[in-house]
Amino acid sequence: MSRISIVGAGPGATDLLTLRAAEHLKQAEVLVWTDSLVSPDIAALAPESCERIRTSSMTLEEVLPLLVNRAQAGKRVVRLHDGDPCLYGALSEQICGLADAGIEVEVVPGLSAYQATAAALKAELTIPGLVQTIVLSRAGGRTGVPERENLQHLASLGASLCLYLSARHVEEVQATLLQHYSAETPVAIGYRVSWPDQWLSVVPLKQMATTSREHELIRTTLYVVSPALAAGRQRSKLYSPSHKHLFRQKG
Repeated sequence: MSRISIVGAGPGATDLLTLRAAEHLKQAEVLVWTDSLVSPDIAALAPESCERIRTSSMTLEEVLPLLVNRAQAGKRVVRLHDGDPCLYGALSEQICGLADAGIEVEVVPGLSAYQATAAALKAELTIPGLVQTIVLSRAGGRTGVPERENLQHLASLGASLCLYLSARHVEEVQATLLQHYSAETPVAIGYRVSWPDQWLSVVPLKQMATTSREHELIRTTLYVVSPALAAGRQRSKLYSPSHKHLFRQKG
């Protein structure tokens, strides 16, 4: 059976690519990549002889036949997506289309922008006693979200909220968040996190929209809204002498 690898490129930096992803790229004979979102340095890991197909201006109906054609010709095809292809990567529709053509798919995960952002800030997003839930979502925008997942409901959880694809709607987003989070709640605003031109800042929620507009952020921007970003010194039970678990008895 013909096979295609759908590979996550991670947030941007080449050295944040997984070993498995790098290996697939080095062996690629055809690279079908999201050139508007993936670093050229990552695409350059494919051999010089590799056929490169840019997809930023293409529809699914144009991309799928290319994938099928190259796979059925016996080529090692890599479909390269930004971040983790399992998040906002149109993965499902591609797998379904490839399955209809009898093409087997391997998915190689990638580091997501919210993880790279937390790491860059040296921040834990799940601090015991403060917040234990991370929500990944986006503003409704043109394509909408299921009603049960509207931002009003998600914000009411008070969790660490990571918002993708939301910069164009930042005023509306801020207004909704202010109904559930304090105006001083820290918001990390990350643009192209881990790229050479990365911009990353933490501002109070009340300045979220103004800051975004001042820096003309409309795409490749992530917001992380979390009380954990302002947490001081905290102590969990995990390494406490008084906490017993499978590998450690109480002291």
